[in-house]
Amino acid sequence: MKTPALALAAAVALTGIISAAQAEDGNWLVRGRIINVKPTNNGGETSIGGKPKAGSDTVPEVDVTYFATPNIGFELIAATTEHKTQVARGTNADLGTVKLLPPTLTAQYHFTNLDKFKPYVGAGLTYAHFYDADHPGFGSVKYDDSVGVALQAGVDYKLTDKIYLNADVKQIFVGTDVTVNDTITAKANLNPIVAGIGVGYRF
Repeated sequence: MKTPALALAAAVALTGIISAAQAEDGNWLVRGRIINVKPTNNGGETSIGGKPKAGSDTVPEVDVTYFATPNIGFELIAATTEHKTQVARGTNADLGTVKLLPPTLTAQYHFTNLDKFKPYVGAGLTYAHFYDADHPGFGSVKYDDSVGVALQAGVDYKLTDKIYLNADVKQIFVGTDVTVNDTITAKANLNPIVAGIGVGYRF
């Protein structure tokens, strides 16, 4: 009888230790980052020939991670960027600029056995919303919203019980269909790399 009782007591104690550790770390991590969004422009075509492409942008970003367990987290990021767009046909034809809001949700696995270093990997979905297109010289330039896949890797470094430094990189596989003056069409595979550094607060 002693063995089952001891096993039960050990299991209860272990559960309490895990719960206490998770409560100490906190279930929420809020970060502020500076990110660079660089479209790789790998692929795409237009109805008049040439290749559509977009420039990069660097902006502030806010993200929130919820830890369901010490190892499993779910991160939501929000930022808006502005990109110059062109069609490369020997010489570049400027299409103006467009703003991009790509909220991205990833499921993450966090490694917790490396002391203050907390690396993680993740995968999820992004919704690319294009808006506020500025297109001097054209009657209209329309960008279709789209859904894509995001892959992620990063590391948090624990400065204090609540403050973390962070470095993060994502590859987002997403594109858009572009229509110029309702006649010229383009399919752009943007597939941006999003790299950022920042500071987080866990509670």
